[in-house]
Amino acid sequence: MKAKLEVVALILGFLGLFGTITITALPPWKVSAFIGANLIVMEELWEGLWMTCYRQIDIKMQCKVYDSLLILPAELQAARGLMCVSITLVVIALIVTAFGIQRSTCCGDNMKRKNIILAIGGCFYLLSFLTTLIPVSWVAHSIIKQFYNPTVVDAQKRELGKAIFIGWGTSGVLLATGIILLVRYSQRRPKEEDHYNDAYIMEEKSSIKEDSVYLTKTGSSLHKYQEYV
Repeated sequence: MKAKLEVVALILGFLGLFGTITITALPPWKVSAFIGANLIVMEELWEGLWMTCYRQIDIKMQCKVYDSLLILPAELQAARGLMCVSITLVVIALIVTAFGIQRSTCCGDNMKRKNIILAIGGCFYLLSFLTTLIPVSWVAHSIIKQFYNPTVVDAQKRELGKAIFIGWGTSGVLLATGIILLVRYSQRRPKEEDHYNDAYIMEEKSSIKEDSVYLTKTGSSLHKYQEYV
């Protein structure tokens, strides 16, 4: 049953990778808010990490890639880099975890190495959790702060897009995956120590047998004399 947790962690890892790629590519991080005088619901504006999109009722969505990185606000610039780092960390974590699970043929029966690899995979997942949560929360904080700023006109105010909520969910998946792997690491440590203790005891017994001297039983002279008489 405990070994199945490692398989569950792999499945969650793939979900985390799919989620990080999805929120990095999706444009609806910031969505136009329909408040006050801004009640033109026929047109909706999406602002993402790489492009802006206009969606109208009778016309297909039209997207345009940003002309320059410098025109983006600081939170979107940071989100670009951190989300790319997050995708890289999740890919590395998946590869490392695949080598560290109990059913893996990597490292043979060397449980110590497998445990270290599994713990490294869990740490990569926790790092990817941070690199996903920070940009998503930063952008969400900026949207909320701007929304309640009275000096900002209604047409420039934005709401939280779908990518923000998907990002929070993906962060939770990555956190759960890292915790599961580290829990499995702590559970496998006693087994690792028992394995090496048993191996040490077997080596001690074999060395004692090799060093022991077998003495052949020889009859004494008195016994031979009694047999002669």
